[in-house]
Parts: sequence; C-alpha cells; structure tokens
Amino acid sequence: MEYILIKTLEAMATFVLAFIVGMTYGGVVRKITGRAHNRLGPPWYQNFIDAFKLLSKTRGIHHGAMHFLGAAFLMVTSVVSLMIIPVLAPGGDAWYNSWFTNMNFNGDLIFLIYIMTFGPLGMAMGAGQTGNPNSSIGVTRGLSQMVGFEIPWVMALVALMITYKTTSVVDFMNIQRETGTWLMFANPFAFIAAVLAMLGMFRYSPFDIVGAPTELASGPVSENGGKFLFTMMSSGSVFTFAKLVLYVDLFMGGANNLVMLVVKTFLLYMIPVLYGIVSPRYRTEQAVRWFWGWPTFIGLLAILYAVIF
Repeated sequence: MEYILIKTLEAMATFVLAFIVGMTYGGVVRKITGRAHNRLGPPWYQNFIDAFKLLSKTRGIHHGAMHFLGAAFLMVTSVVSLMIIPVLAPGGDAWYNSWFTNMNFNGDLIFLIYIMTFGPLGMAMGAGQTGNPNSSIGVTRGLSQMVGFEIPWVMALVALMITYKTTSVVDFMNIQRETGTWLMFANPFAFIAAVLAMLGMFRYSPFDIVGAPTELASGPVSENGGKFLFTMMSSGSVFTFAKLVLYVDLFMGGANNLVMLVVKTFLLYMIPVLYGIVSPRYRTEQAVRWFWGWPTFIGLLAILYAVIF
C-alpha cells in the first residue's frame, strides 16, 4: 500500500511539473513570436490565465459521447506517454531524482511509438462527430501530416535500436552516461532525421496546417470550449513536455536535475519555434512531400550508418 501511495504521489508530481513547464514554454513562445513580429506580445504567464479561465466556464453544446471522448483521448495519450518516459536520469545527483524516473520498462520505446499516435486518432473520431467541416478538414490534414513525419521519426529510432540492441529509454540514457558521448554525436544522421520530424510533431509553421486559424478556425478544436478546451490545452502542454524529454533522453544524455532538464528541453524547443517564425505555411501535400524528401533520406542514412558502423 505504501509503495502504491508513493508511486501515485510521484505520478502527480510529474504531471504538475509537465503542466507548469509546458504551459510556461507556450507562454514564452507567444512572447518570442510577438517580439519577432515587432509586437510586445502577451506576458509569459498568459497561458495560465487563459487555461483557468476556460476551466471556470460551462458548456452548452453537445455533439455526442464520441465528441467528448476526443479530449479524453488526448489527455490519456499525454499522461500515459509522460508516465512512461523517465523525466530525470536514474541515480542522478539531485534528491528528487527518484520522483521523476516514472514507470519505464524494457521495450518502452516501442510502446511509445504506438501510444503517441493514439491521441490524434481519438481526436479524429471526436472531431468527426461534430459535423463541423473545419474540424473534419483539420483532422484529415493532421492524419496526412502524421503519416509524413512518422517515417523519418521511426527510422531514427530504428537506427538507435540496431546500433545498441535495445528498445529501453533507460538503456539509451545509461549508454550515453557510460560512454560519455551523446547519441546525437554517435549517430548524427538519426538526430537530424528526428529533429526534422519534430518540426511536424509540434505543428508550428510551416506545418501548422491542422489548426490554421485563418483557414479553419483552429480546425479540430473549433467546436470545443470551456472545460473541454482547457483539457485539450492542458494535454497539449503536457504532451509537448513529454516529447521534449524523450528527445533529451534519447539524444542528449538525459538530465540529472531540473535545471539541466529545463535548459536542454527549452533549447530543443526553440528549433521548431524559431523555424516557424520565419516560415510560411505549407499546403498539406507540400508538407507530406517535404517529410518524404530529405528527412526520410537522412533517416535511411541513419539506418545504413547503424548497420555499417
């Protein structure tokens, strides 16, 4: 019973950390984008104000059970992914490290590849029930783009699996600690392919075709408000944090303390953010073609590099 209680508290602490960091990053990105556009931009804590304001509102539109389950699918995917990914390196130098190792296991990387697609598929079913054409178009675009960036992303992971004969995230972290070399340097092709795939994962321009506010009124979320929009906003922040931590664990040696975790994840997050600030939006076919071009070619090079060397 005591073990279950401790694990429950650890999971709650991990979720709170992911929520705070994810929402803060979102607010900082809005500020950076505003300054890049020669605007002052909202304060960094604006996302928290928006989120809790949405939480306080009620909702009077009902489209059926599947519509409501769409937001639940997104949150379940975010939380389950977060609970599997070790946020901090096991045996780190901080007293709180044991609170953020989470429930990883052998083969967890294979599990994460599958579970990370669960939320978008659930959201697709929920948005489809609303009858709003903007939602349907946004879902179609999102699933098409996911087919594009998943290929170089999986290729990068397969290259790591071939080289080190493991599918455990903790094993990859331990390998980097023992060798003293980050995997982004051990197999640079895998890292480049994963980063290029990351541009589509975070949906900043030019890959913001799913929401596309000027075209689709935010797409899949256009029929959601109040607590449902709060759930989607929160799950997006948590999922952003989870994906960044996974990249840090796999390619940048993980983090031994929260300060190093924030530094690494923030620097990594700036790649899609800054690229998006200066990029116009692609059409759907352009986005898919882009991912099937150089990112897929570099992913193939990563696998060949793993096999040969």
